[in-house]
Amino acid sequence: VLLLAYLGYVGLGAGVLQALERPAEVQAAQHLLRQHWELLANHTCLQGPALQRLIEGIIQAYKSGITLQANATSLGRWDFSGSFFFSISAITTIGYGNLSPSTVAGRIFCILFALFGIPLNLVLLNEIGQLMLLGVQHCAHRLEEVFHWQKKASLLIKTCALVTGLLLFLLLPPLLFSDKEGWSYEEGFYYSFVTLSTIGFGDYVIGMNPDRTYPGWYKNVISLWILFGMAWLALVIKFCINFLE
Repeated sequence: VLLLAYLGYVGLGAGVLQALERPAEVQAAQHLLRQHWELLANHTCLQGPALQRLIEGIIQAYKSGITLQANATSLGRWDFSGSFFFSISAITTIGYGNLSPSTVAGRIFCILFALFGIPLNLVLLNEIGQLMLLGVQHCAHRLEEVFHWQKKASLLIKTCALVTGLLLFLLLPPLLFSDKEGWSYEEGFYYSFVTLSTIGFGDYVIGMNPDRTYPGWYKNVISLWILFGMAWLALVIKFCINFLE
């Protein structure tokens, strides 16, 4: 029964997403093809195969973190802060997919790094989650002692912890992303949830716009936000699972 419910839920999601996203995909493909033929028609010196090679080269360079700016190239995704953020996204299994090692040595190291890093990350998240849970239980116990509440204290503290977590990890961060990335609030909220839930589509990633200048602390603070936010969201999911069971 559970398996049927699971498959039915996934099928429902697939159907809705197909209905919502497929028309936009077709429209974008038609627009791209139209631009391609207009470019070749307006610039007869361009050859189709040469243009295709240039486009493929630009795409490959972008995947490696290199973008064209006027007559120069933009680097910076593999500086220390960028590499630190990539390491966090690797061992937390977010895996945005917008950046990956391009060398054989880098790929081999990434495998070994994730092999030991993922269990370490799970242990750390569990410890952080337990500390959060102990903090909630301690506050509830103190309220019971001071105000002689029983069930009300536990419910009140859990509600406060949920609201505080929503503010710190989901509702307030989009304001920072709006300022630093130029995203709308909805886009920032979408990125926050997709990141903390480790879905990590990669369509929105912080610190990747070559036209913006980011402060040095930005990616490091976001890395800590990811770590504590994942622990908080894991607790919320655990409470939901216990409630459903």
